[in-house]
Amino acid sequence: MSQPSSRRGRSSTPLSCTSFPTPEPVEQFVRRVRQPSPSRRQEYALALLDGVPAGHVELSLPILDNLDNLREHIAVRPEFRRRGVGRALHAWALDRARANGRKRLIGQTTDRTPDGPAFAVAVGATPGLHDTRSRLDVATADRERLAGLLAEAWRHAAGYRLVTWYGVPPERYIDHVAELDSMFIDEAPSGDLEMEPEKVDAARIRASEENRLARGLDRIHAGMVHEATDRMVAWTTLNGAKSIPTHLWQHITLVHPAHRGHRLGLVVKLENLREALRIRPGLAAIDTWNATSNEHMLAINRAIGFRAVDAWTDWQLTI
Repeated sequence: MSQPSSRRGRSSTPLSCTSFPTPEPVEQFVRRVRQPSPSRRQEYALALLDGVPAGHVELSLPILDNLDNLREHIAVRPEFRRRGVGRALHAWALDRARANGRKRLIGQTTDRTPDGPAFAVAVGATPGLHDTRSRLDVATADRERLAGLLAEAWRHAAGYRLVTWYGVPPERYIDHVAELDSMFIDEAPSGDLEMEPEKVDAARIRASEENRLARGLDRIHAGMVHEATDRMVAWTTLNGAKSIPTHLWQHITLVHPAHRGHRLGLVVKLENLREALRIRPGLAAIDTWNATSNEHMLAINRAIGFRAVDAWTDWQLTI
């Protein structure tokens, strides 16, 4: 049974084509500040130690749903760690959470460094969801094998047709995309994280896509339409900064439960990869996150050529 892939709310900070994220380019950060998301509000704080920037915290507050939650991202420069910078930033985040009536803080750490998990435990957070980040090395992918995999998947997808687009969905299908998007939190494994389904409509989809384009992001989509009903029943998207043409993030892949079993998830992912290579001929790597428990989608990704890079944990703190 096909399952959705990639957690919503994951950072869209681009990667260089190495094994670990690099800092977000300054121009991309500036675009993000100047073009705030229509569905969440961002707040920022900078920590100075002896007048030198030592760390920062970014808060993401949903404003349309999940109004009890707040996402917190703390980063402290290595040379300033274990000097109280992280705790000071976290204390500010707690104050802002309470001032905004939020009940839960959610943050993320990676297994590549013990500092993050140790800090999460120290402030009283508990692990809510374990994730795997996987990478497709596009430059060395076996294109002939992928073409054969796609041809075989299409043999199971009789009665469906492909639609691809860039940015805002075609008007004919935008309500269908909104319906699929609304299903995401219910369908994707969430572990012990407390999140409610999002109520997505065409206006929200349109505003979100226009916002991302204004921030200088490529949004490459593919969907599968059930020919008998002319409804879009599967959807996937790739996302990445125009300023880094070598890298993309694989975000949502979702198949409507009534249409699973036809390899639609595999078809849309491979067709969207082909479209991405047309738009970005220099594409070298694609990264994606999946809940570690989502073995079905992880197996699809491995079949395409994705390989696990590192493990991540979403932590939750109730205040």
